[in-house]
Amino acid sequence: MKKSSSRRQDTSTLTLRLWEFTGTSMLNLFIWIALVVYLSPLTYMLVTSLKTASQMNDAKAPLLPSQAEMYTYNGKSLLVYYVPTSTGIRQLALEEKHIKYSLFVDPADPQAGLIRWDGYWGSLKHVYHTQLTLANFITLWTTVDYPHLLRNTMIVIGLGEIGVLCSSIMVAYGFARFRLPGGKFLFFLLIGTIMIPDSIILVPTFVLFGRVLHWSGTFYPLIVPQFFGSAIYIFLLRQNFKTIPRDLDEAAMLDGAGPLRILVSIILPQAVPTVVTVALLHFFNAWNEMKMASLYLGTRPDLQTIAFSAQSYQSIGFTPEALQAAALLLMVIPLVVLFLSQRFFMEDMVIASVEK
Repeated sequence: MKKSSSRRQDTSTLTLRLWEFTGTSMLNLFIWIALVVYLSPLTYMLVTSLKTASQMNDAKAPLLPSQAEMYTYNGKSLLVYYVPTSTGIRQLALEEKHIKYSLFVDPADPQAGLIRWDGYWGSLKHVYHTQLTLANFITLWTTVDYPHLLRNTMIVIGLGEIGVLCSSIMVAYGFARFRLPGGKFLFFLLIGTIMIPDSIILVPTFVLFGRVLHWSGTFYPLIVPQFFGSAIYIFLLRQNFKTIPRDLDEAAMLDGAGPLRILVSIILPQAVPTVVTVALLHFFNAWNEMKMASLYLGTRPDLQTIAFSAQSYQSIGFTPEALQAAALLLMVIPLVVLFLSQRFFMEDMVIASVEK
């Protein structure tokens, strides 16, 4: 009886392990499939941006970035094709094109002269060799003046980052640490502004900035509003500040620290991950902002940002490879910033958890 019960336990344990292994394998397989499907558009963009226009126009071209094989004969550059012959498929360079027949040259034996092949040359397939090209990126970099657009964008983002962080941190600190008359009502009123659509305040702000202050054609409408804070950023910072124990504030007050010193020396070092998150959110919003830029900078091409100038890429050449290269140029800096800041964010989280 004991042996049979032990065998049953071993069998049940083995069955449970098999189910756990199968379930884990199926879950990992599903995650990998979902990851491949999710990243497939980005992979397609990267592969397409590295192709030439001639490869994109060839329906028989390979999927990977490749260059058509060429052969120089009598001073002329000839395309090489796969040509079916009586001796098998050969790689021959097309010398003369005709509808019913064509003349080819064998690159391996050009002294043999021209080879006649009966058939329509358009049905043949080019010979390609894998080769990456950065011509699309170079064309966009030089034609669109990408460095100048990047400078304008960084000016708007940098000054706006300073304004929104300083103002949002100060307001959030006030809501989190000071008892204000009607403070809860003011905070709920501030949060309520998040639900106001941008289209409602678009016309009043345009009248104020454009007709009253005459800021059209300048960076001011994109930078100055950031110095008044953002409701969503204030909410995130305030919630984080409230989790920091007040005992630290009281200990700092006993040492003679004032409110500003407490904010700089006590609160902000404990809230670095949240501050980094707010900075990232503003960076991505400012990088992709196009409505305000088109409204106030449409008459100043020298002040236009990258997101607004992206629509001009189509006028350079409405081709898939150029458009994909332009999209990647728009994405590369945010991806780099996200990667670097994510590492910094994770390090801060580890340090904060160890200190606490």
